[in-house]
This record gives sequence, structure tokens and C-alpha cells, in this order.
Amino acid sequence: MNKRENLLRALRRDNPEYVPVEMELCPSLLDAFEEKYGTRDFRSYYDFAFRYIEPKSTKITNDYSKYYQDVEGDIEPLSWNAEWGIMGRGGSLEHFQEMLHPMQNFTDVQEIEDYPWPDMNADYRWEGIKEENDALIANGYATIAFMQMTIFELAWYLRGMEDMMADFYSDPEFNEALLDKITDIRVEMAKNFATAGVDILMLGDDVSTQLDMMMSPELYREFLKPRMKRVIDAAREIKPDILIFYHGDGNLKRIIPDLIEIGVDVLNPVQPECVNPLELKKEFGDKLSFWGCIGTQTTMPFGTEQEVYELCKELIETMGKGGGLVLAPTHVLEPEVPYENVEAFLKAAKDFGKY
Repeated sequence: MNKRENLLRALRRDNPEYVPVEMELCPSLLDAFEEKYGTRDFRSYYDFAFRYIEPKSTKITNDYSKYYQDVEGDIEPLSWNAEWGIMGRGGSLEHFQEMLHPMQNFTDVQEIEDYPWPDMNADYRWEGIKEENDALIANGYATIAFMQMTIFELAWYLRGMEDMMADFYSDPEFNEALLDKITDIRVEMAKNFATAGVDILMLGDDVSTQLDMMMSPELYREFLKPRMKRVIDAAREIKPDILIFYHGDGNLKRIIPDLIEIGVDVLNPVQPECVNPLELKKEFGDKLSFWGCIGTQTTMPFGTEQEVYELCKELIETMGKGGGLVLAPTHVLEPEVPYENVEAFLKAAKDFGKY
């Protein structure tokens, strides 16, 4: 069984041989990794079981400057969102930025239509993607299409959180138009990824705080659930066995049944500061697999190497029982995390992860 087969079996709760692992490093930890191992390609160094598939870079350059005419100081692209016109202003700590919102001053639906949307689904951007995907699979890697910040997050990145949340009540027509525009783009992207043959479609929107939902479940079901279902259905219509991964920080327990209903297979990040992973495993583990579970606000930055090691052992023995676990920190590992703790996590997976 190669790495891809093992990962897919783990996510389908179908007798994997061992617990897969995954992590993301912030720039300063990436520097620490490079200093220690002489490369910045940590995924290849640790030989993680998957690789990401992305469309090719755009050939167009949209001018978003007019949307920031009232912003003082220098602005710069946000790493995930520059193509959508979402910019940031550098902060005082590490890689963190203040997000700026190009639609913050919009007042009507026509401005949404007139906005310079990215050409995400232009044919040239998808040329060779299937061949790239097939080559990775032939080399034993699972393939993942990264499409997090799928609808809601991208919408408030464009509009601004406060204005968008108010618009749900004061101007629902505006929100419907914005969400529909984004959903239409995401549906076509999902079709393209499915046509390329990716194994996992990685979706997600943070719709909860660490205590509870950001919005009522009823509001979520009216505005967001049916649109996310459209994206999932579009992918499954082309590739019925594609695995659907959903990232949602915080405590979204009240909508987990809704996520299952629309076709989500894998829940991430399962923050132990917000939810009890083992309770979720007991309640939903016959329908969901779990990717994450190691706290990045608690254990990874502030635990000892031994505490990290012991926690990972416990998670493997409980959350990993019967499959259904990819062991991972619940978010990007930030500067406070000692690299020794990273290696303790990886060592625990190696020592205890075999079924």
C-alpha cells in the first residue's frame, strides 16, 4: 500500500496501515527548518502523503487601486487573496497583516457585477492540470485541490466582516448577489478539479467562534449551506468518489449534521480548545473522518516535548481507532512553537501510528 492509498483508506475509515500526518509552517519556522535541513521543501523532506494541485497563474493584471483610494499608507497583496483584489497592510509582528476590503464602500449590486473578478476558470489556467495530477498519483501521492475560504470567508474578505454580517439583515439582496457570484466561480473550479481527477477537494469557511457559531444555524442554512452544497454536488457529478474536506475553525458542532448532509467526508481542524475531539469521534465517527486535533494555541506552543509526544500517542489510540484520523496541528504552526515540539509530534506518529 503506497502513501496515497493509505491516506485515502484512513479518510474512508477502511483499514489503513498507519496514521497519516500533516502540518504547515509559518515563515520563521520554515527558516528554522531550512537552517536545520538545508531545504525549504518540508513536505518532500517528510514525504507527506499528498501534494496540492492548483490552476496555473493568471495572465491578466487587474487594477484594484480605485477600491483603496481612501486607504492611507502602503498596501500589499495578501498571499491567499491578491488575485481577488484583497490587500493588506503590514503589521508589526512576523507575517501578520491587517486585511483591507475592496468592497467595503459598495452600495448596490451593480458594483458587484462591475468588479474585476479573477479569471479562475479560463481554459489556459487548467491546461496540463490533469497530466500533473495523474503523474503525482502514479508516483504514490494523493492529490488535493485547495479551495478553502470557499464562499463565506471570501465574501467577507471582499466586503468586510462587520458590513457583511449587517447585510444579512439590512441588505440581503446585496449578500445574495455577492455569495452567488463567488459560488458560481467556485462551482466551475470544482468541476475543473474533479475533471482533473483530484482525490480530495479541500473546502472550508470559518463560520464559528471558539465558543459557538458566528451566526444562527438558521441563517447558515438559508444563505451558506445550499451554496456549499452546489459546489460539492458539482464535483461529485463528475467524480462521485472525490473526498470532500471541510475546514472550519472553532466550535461548529451545531452544524456538523448539516455538513454531513451536504456530503462532507472529512472535518478539520477539530480544535481541542473549542470542541472535544473524542466526543465528536463517538458521535460522528461513523460518517466523518478527522484531520487535525493537536492544539496550536496550547500544546504545540506551550507544551514540553514529552507532553506533545504523549498527547499525540493518546490521539492516535483514541481518535485513530478504526481509521478516520490524519494527525495534524489544528492550524499553521506559529513562531511560538519550538521546533523540538514539531519533531516530537512527528516522532509520536512514527512510534505509535501503525495499526
